[in-house]
Amino acid sequence: MKRLYSSTLSRRHFLRGVGLSLALPAFDSLTTGSLAASLNHRPRRMICVGNHLGFWPGGFFPKTSGLDYETSLTLGAIDHHRKDFTVFSNLDHELNGGHKAVHAFLSGVKKSEASGFAEKNMTVDQAAAEFAGNAARFPSITAGLGGGTDMCWTRSGVRIPPVSNPSRLFQALFVNSDKAVIERERDRLKHRSSVLDALQVSAQHLNGKLNASDRDKLDQYLTSVREVEKRLQMSKAWIDRPKPDAPIDPVLDEARMHIEELPLMYDLLVLALQTDSTRVATMEIPMAFKSNELEVGSYHGLSHHGKEEGRLAELQVVEAYLMKQFGYLMDRLKEAQLFDDTLVILGSGMGNAHTHSNRDVPLLLAGGGIQHQGHLKCPEEKGKRIPLSNLWLSSLHWFGLEIERFGRSTGTFSPMPLV
Repeated sequence: MKRLYSSTLSRRHFLRGVGLSLALPAFDSLTTGSLAASLNHRPRRMICVGNHLGFWPGGFFPKTSGLDYETSLTLGAIDHHRKDFTVFSNLDHELNGGHKAVHAFLSGVKKSEASGFAEKNMTVDQAAAEFAGNAARFPSITAGLGGGTDMCWTRSGVRIPPVSNPSRLFQALFVNSDKAVIERERDRLKHRSSVLDALQVSAQHLNGKLNASDRDKLDQYLTSVREVEKRLQMSKAWIDRPKPDAPIDPVLDEARMHIEELPLMYDLLVLALQTDSTRVATMEIPMAFKSNELEVGSYHGLSHHGKEEGRLAELQVVEAYLMKQFGYLMDRLKEAQLFDDTLVILGSGMGNAHTHSNRDVPLLLAGGGIQHQGHLKCPEEKGKRIPLSNLWLSSLHWFGLEIERFGRSTGTFSPMPLV
């Protein structure tokens, strides 16, 4: 009898062969040899850092490309990590809208245009979190400073607001609830589950009486219900499991929400990965924040510098601080021996805040155990440009999610294979 599989068959080739776009589980009966080894690697993780105002292009992008590029003004703060990240030029989602398009950074799809996409404006972090499921207590952790950047969106197009206080994040990760609180939570989950069951039954009865437009609305609604059901199941799976012991002193100050808290937030996100409390994390940096140490004007105002030397100099102080702390994040991931298993994304949906352009966005990819290429200049000619969504698709393949497309992708990111 002819064999239907081989020990070297990749799951992606299998999916393409049968014309599906699904993330299949690893079937033990079909897993042998090198394929078994590839499916039992260490857990992969993802961290996405989004800065609403991006970075001044004149200070961010190096003038030369390749591994031996001359570092730029902004990237100088992390030059000691240069072998472990790739800077990309000439990538974007071909969107317009200034501040109103920044939220599409990790999806490629604006909320107002999401109805034409099967996954709406779902972001790459949430696609990874959905794939990871309940392997960790939290499918994803979204953190931020103050207002956030509207960076994270679910499959049904619902925004996930960030936890913008380090004390709250610490409690979520390491502080166990007492028995009374756990029982109340268990009762709440049971109640929500019964309500969802009733809604599903009602929706099924309605379906045959609706026209095509209303059936589409109902399908969107049921998709949202299924998301809630999935989160309920995840909550039930972890409700009785104790949280890990905190490896740092308790973070108790509820009032601290300044830019100087960025290192602490990065510490907490690394600890969340290190304790396997989550596999996916994001950090949102808004266009306005408080500061006790940076003696500069309004960050948003500085981004509209008008090419004035004084304002540009102050803007570079802020951006140097943000990049220094990103270097600190990489330091912490390396110390925790997570760097090679974690794909780290830094960037923005804003290409040039001064002109409100969403084109040629600043983008950096670090870690992941991949062969980095220094400064990678992508084609800039019209008709040859590569959609940023192609890189997100390749990133999801690296994470283990075998899908054929994501957002506005036209294929994988061929200049830099991630898997």
